[in-house]
Amino acid sequence: MTRTIIESKTKTAIIGFDQPFCVIGERINPTGRKILNAELEAGDFSSVERDAIAQTLAGAGVLDINSGAVFSNKMAEDVRYADNNFVEPPLMRQLIELVQNTVETPLCIDSSVPAALEAGLQACNGRPLVNSVTGEVENLEKVLPLVKKYNVPVVAISNDETGISEDPEVRFAVAKKIVAHAADYGIPAHDIVVDPLVMPIGAMGSAGNQVFALVRKLREELGVNTTCGASNISFGLPNRHGVNNAFLPMAMTAGMTSAIMNPVQIPVGPKKIQAKLDELAAAGIIVPDDIDPEMLAKLTGMGSTKYTPGKEMEAIRAANFLIDQDANGSEWIKFNKVDDGGVEAGARGRRGGRGRRRG
Repeated sequence: MTRTIIESKTKTAIIGFDQPFCVIGERINPTGRKILNAELEAGDFSSVERDAIAQTLAGAGVLDINSGAVFSNKMAEDVRYADNNFVEPPLMRQLIELVQNTVETPLCIDSSVPAALEAGLQACNGRPLVNSVTGEVENLEKVLPLVKKYNVPVVAISNDETGISEDPEVRFAVAKKIVAHAADYGIPAHDIVVDPLVMPIGAMGSAGNQVFALVRKLREELGVNTTCGASNISFGLPNRHGVNNAFLPMAMTAGMTSAIMNPVQIPVGPKKIQAKLDELAAAGIIVPDDIDPEMLAKLTGMGSTKYTPGKEMEAIRAANFLIDQDANGSEWIKFNKVDDGGVEAGARGRRGGRGRRRG
């Protein structure tokens, strides 16, 4: 059985055909997150620490660390900040060191800048996953030597100089090329996790069937593990969680072994709570002045004011149980135990108890 081993200093995550589905938490990524980007530019890493804890407690087996920040204010003062090769390597090192001192979860080093990948590899304890290499010859020749040098696994994205093909046979050929090039460097197939590139189902009706067939082919013919950006399938659609919740178990039964995704349900904030109170008042519904915001959120179907595992995590754990990757349903039962403290309370307990924190 193909197994891809990812390790921190103290923990091991295994992506494999005979293993429970591996969730790679995606939230430590400033791309598209203006508040996080601004915090990083200001040297504030509190959201990173919170996201590391919340994702781990929600069930992520690996945490993706992306250093692709844009420091616009610093750029105006120093033109060097316009260069990702200047910004990303030191930021990646900072992120890796902080997250390692916060949780023990294995890491995935995510950057398109080879120097940032190497900075992360130098700072990382254990055996991280590298994200990623593409089929472009120039990229292969920059990234694969790092993968070999540090003896780590790598995500292989199925696009090359021609771009992203809508033809799954072309994407399979790119994956096959990457596996062959990796073999030339002495990198085994079990250390390659292929991302077959999931297309949005709203734009391409065959996207689901395409990826299911492609995952089977990658598994049967190349013997590699697979991953994807799970939310890509629902891009642009209403009720994206509903689509994601159906897609993930179907992808798992087709042979997909991991996904890069958000495992956390984002808490309901004070503004939404107040908006709901105003809505209820306008409808003539009397709400006690001292009502607990968490109770209000739950009673009105808004969710929770705490960090909790997302609905996709429920679908994944149920699928693990159904495909016999959860012995006796123990993880499913554990997942469904009522815990009024939620992920946030667990995070506080985790932070208070760790002894590896450095000043």
